Amino acid sequence: MNAESTTEDDADAIGDAIETAATAVGSVWPVHSFVTANPLAGFEDRPFDEAVSRAADLLGGRGYPRAATFRTALDEGRIDADLLDETLTDRGYEAGPEALLDRLESAEGTDEPSDAGAATRPDSDAERVDRVLTKWLSAFLDEGRAEWSMPNREAGFYDAFRSVAQHDDEIPDRGLAADLPASPTAAVESALEPYPDDRWQSIFEAQFAALPGWTGLLKRRADDGGAWQSAYPITLTGYLAARLALADAFGVDLAPPAESDGPVVDAEDEIAAAFLSAWDATYRDALVERVAAESEARHGERGARADGGASGRPDAQLVFCIDTRSEVIRRHVEATGDYETHGYAGFFGVPMEYQGYDDDVSIDACPPILDPQHRVAEIPTDDGARASRDRWARAREAAGEAIETLRSNPATAFSFVEGAGSGYGLALAARTLLPARVYDLLSTTDDAVPGDHEFCEPGVHRQDGAPGALPTGLTRDEKVEYAATAFELMGWEEFGRLVVFTGHAAETANNPHDSSLDCGACAGNPGGPSARVLAAICNDPEVKTGLRERGHDVPDDTVFLAAEHNTTTDEVELYDGDVPDSHAADLERLRADLDAAREAAAAERVGPAGEADSAGPGGAAGVREAERRAADWAETRPEWGLAGNAGFVVGPRPLTSDLDLDGRAFLHSYDWATDPDGTALEAILTGPMVVTQWINAQYYFSTVDNAAYGSGSKVTHNPVGNVGVYQGNGGDLMTGLPLQSLMADADTAYHQPLRLSTVLHAPVDRVTDILADNEAVAGLLDNDWLSLTVVDPTRDHRAFRYEEDLEWTPAPAAAEARPGTATTPAVADD
Repeated sequence: MNAESTTEDDADAIGDAIETAATAVGSVWPVHSFVTANPLAGFEDRPFDEAVSRAADLLGGRGYPRAATFRTALDEGRIDADLLDETLTDRGYEAGPEALLDRLESAEGTDEPSDAGAATRPDSDAERVDRVLTKWLSAFLDEGRAEWSMPNREAGFYDAFRSVAQHDDEIPDRGLAADLPASPTAAVESALEPYPDDRWQSIFEAQFAALPGWTGLLKRRADDGGAWQSAYPITLTGYLAARLALADAFGVDLAPPAESDGPVVDAEDEIAAAFLSAWDATYRDALVERVAAESEARHGERGARADGGASGRPDAQLVFCIDTRSEVIRRHVEATGDYETHGYAGFFGVPMEYQGYDDDVSIDACPPILDPQHRVAEIPTDDGARASRDRWARAREAAGEAIETLRSNPATAFSFVEGAGSGYGLALAARTLLPARVYDLLSTTDDAVPGDHEFCEPGVHRQDGAPGALPTGLTRDEKVEYAATAFELMGWEEFGRLVVFTGHAAETANNPHDSSLDCGACAGNPGGPSARVLAAICNDPEVKTGLRERGHDVPDDTVFLAAEHNTTTDEVELYDGDVPDSHAADLERLRADLDAAREAAAAERVGPAGEADSAGPGGAAGVREAERRAADWAETRPEWGLAGNAGFVVGPRPLTSDLDLDGRAFLHSYDWATDPDGTALEAILTGPMVVTQWINAQYYFSTVDNAAYGSGSKVTHNPVGNVGVYQGNGGDLMTGLPLQSLMADADTAYHQPLRLSTVLHAPVDRVTDILADNEAVAGLLDNDWLSLTVVDPTRDHRAFRYEEDLEWTPAPAAAEARPGTATTPAVADD
């Protein structure tokens, strides 16, 4: 074999090893479009206990809650004591819970990192590599925040790094860094010369895991493409080449520790796994019991409305995102009148790239599990409102540019501070001392400036020949398909006079993680645009005709409109500009009832933060407190987001309409009787269920080890490049959720770190068939990343819990004890 072919073979081997090694680090989305994702996504093909053990070795993070967390849950009754005893006995433990928790605490005392002398300790060679590399990564990956960009960015990261490395005094002038090859693959190959090829993948894994935040971000950027990646490309190979060159220059040994022959799970982790399993089961069994009881009680009421009535049309039907925060507002909306509410993924089924009016870039308004299929942009329709918006925008932009120029220019910065200091001081004082007044002022200003929905319509009609990689707009058949799919997934057979698609977004001040509070199904963006798109589609006369041809009898007087639920203040803003006068009374009643629901929901939600008693302030006081949090720039917890999430219920609304699920459950509407071939259910299991598991895993790991998998305290966050945050003034990007999104105070967790419990209302054999056809979803269940219980309406409403390998265990009825039950095939006749 000649040298040239050897080099080609080595290049292929290096590329394969890089791609495989990179799977060990989860993807990280930029903070301006924060997407919750499992930080251990690369290990989901392993059982949960093995995955957290491997991740601990590679990433240094804990995989289970601490003993104190389990003890608190046990003392508060969140872990059923009898169920825990049963679990421990089944796993061979003779010692009682207290003795085992003491053992866990003793082991935890040995794994606390020590920072003694950290301030005076000189950097290690590996830390010098990280410091130099992160400096150039932050300059290269910046998305519009930096005043001075990295030279030669358009050539790509590796070439840009080559051009600056020779001028960087922090990089020793020796080794590979002193004479970087033109090809990043050649640089990697050169760095690997001392090591056998069977160690390459382990070397790459260790190097990627050294800075998992930056690695995860560049992985996502490279995978997604997009405007920034197109303009300034970066690849895993280019990043790795720069890192290995720095390691060579600083004399870092690349050889990772020897790997064990198989996964090793610590004895203490096995104890923690038993406690976690019992905690999961306590929540799951209670949820299943309540859903199964409702299923049996409402037998024969299929198609009846949430209030139990079987006649007449509802005053309105509102479709909310499956987001856990929707569970609270839905309960209160239903309590105000004759309303139906439904749950559907908040991108409303249209995978699109969306561009708002006057926005410089478009966004992907769909879950990361999907790729956009259409491009939809706002099209102005009201010249007067458009002119008003443009005047405000130009004035605001000019003022912002002037202030930024004065503040950032060394020649004018001091005089700017001197001249504007008093004004800034007053503004800061107002935000600090009078946030509610600031909210009123901002709301008044916002009301004066037309929003996109007031003078634009979403461009949903197909524009053939329009430039762009994606088709602009949708064809008639595509629009019918998306509308029909929505109603089929939710099991709709009746339509009211008003149907409201309700997206959601949060409102917060001075918060780099603000997008983490927006719609996860819209990739960390507001859901209002997606709601408007589906409403526009459904109002199209041709689509209504197509829906009737598909069996959806949409009455002539049904009007579809969009809305957006502000999850911080619980205001629901109706986008009602196209609602005809014939529906004015319906609209007025709905608006009044939404205001009443808002007061009740806000009163419920603001209580746990501690400013009020346990019952929370009532009525308008709750709304006022929620508005204060939205405007207070010192508020570290404007709302709880998805904290507390633990369950996912898929079924008709009557199963949960009488239940207070405490804002902890995702709710997806589904009627098994309208889905005879299981197509709709398969879409839910392979889409929304997978995404909710990602969300649940991010909250879980951010809670059990915030230092490794979260982002620490907001108080010490330092935003970088509009892509992420540091803790302090440099280092790796923090990848998960901040402490304030998870903790009620420094010592008390608000989020309970549980794995997701999914409850389906459907025939169990139908679910088995779907899992048999979707190995990836079945693998998540087999590996204990989430649980699945089916309440089967065709088998006397009995519950069946998924075990593994497509087998199920009949769950005991509420009145029965918990004896062990043999595993039986799902298709067995019980």
